Amino acid sequence: MSGKLILIPNTLDFGVDGAAVDLQEVLPLEVIRTAARLTYWVAENAKTTRAFLKRIDAIQPLVQPLQSLNIVEMPRPPKGRAQPDTATSPWPALLAPARAGHDIGLISEAGLPAIADPGALLVAAAHAEGIEVAPLSGPSSLLLALGASGLNGQSFAFVGYLPVDAAARTAKLRELEGLSRRLGQTQLMIETPYRNQALLDGLLAGLQPQTQLSVSCGLTLPGGWTRTSTVAQWKAKPKAMPDKVPAVFALLAG
Repeated sequence: MSGKLILIPNTLDFGVDGAAVDLQEVLPLEVIRTAARLTYWVAENAKTTRAFLKRIDAIQPLVQPLQSLNIVEMPRPPKGRAQPDTATSPWPALLAPARAGHDIGLISEAGLPAIADPGALLVAAAHAEGIEVAPLSGPSSLLLALGASGLNGQSFAFVGYLPVDAAARTAKLRELEGLSRRLGQTQLMIETPYRNQALLDGLLAGLQPQTQLSVSCGLTLPGGWTRTSTVAQWKAKPKAMPDKVPAVFALLAG
């Protein structure tokens, strides 16, 4: 029998200096126990995965010494969705341990793997081979931000990163705002933390005054916050964005 591909959630404190949270406060016990027993991993970054497993080991001893675990970094896919089942795809090779009967852990740098994450291609490859995929519960910045926003949680879309160029970004915002207005749909987006302020400034400059804008910053971390106001209210009472803490931005046009 083949092993499973197990989706292991990570914390949301990646890259935030001095903000490491207690794993037991944000990850279910089953995640900690499962991570401790796995010997095969596919990760975005092997170094940070080892750091994660050291935190696991402090709570639940690893089944093998950390240095003996098999941690393989996933390839960086080209922009757009590649086809994982082609003859030249590197993704099926990562599933070799599962074919031999071993469970594999898939882990992202932060949050749920395969959500806004290249690991989705490994999941697709597993399904193509009939390998069982087992997701475990854990924090997702996108869903936490949506729930905390008070915006429409019945219809929403994640649009990823907006263009850096100001003119292209404004054009994209007008497109998303129009779509949100027609469908009553919340639009979610993210940015590299050092560009948080630039994105907020672009949103305030490009959106209509009555559009609802929600920003969630550092969720699950000490001092994390969410603010939802109209664009006009944001302009009347501006808030500076940190440049080292991840944030999620959401809009809903009226």
